[in-house]
Amino acid sequence: MRSGLKFLLLSSLFVTPALQAESLTIPGHTPTDQVQVMPRRGIDMNAVIVEFGQPEERYGPVGEPPITEWVYGSFRVYFEHDLVLHSIDLNTLVFPQQ
Repeated sequence: MRSGLKFLLLSSLFVTPALQAESLTIPGHTPTDQVQVMPRRGIDMNAVIVEFGQPEERYGPVGEPPITEWVYGSFRVYFEHDLVLHSIDLNTLVFPQQ
């Protein structure tokens, strides 16, 4: 019983710092409580252009498999080949406090 309690107390020391987070603001972006509509995983580049228009900037492709990044104001879209791999809303980024 005692060893279980010690383990629980010790393990809580490692978890507690991870639970603290700070919201950071990114210059040029306004935080909002509204949910950002972004491309869904798995749709192709043409569908993204139809739904969201041309990106402000394009980077890549880089590496193997080729990864491409498209910049849309407050969010970024990452593609593997021509399919959406991930979309990131820059207004809701939360980083661990240092």
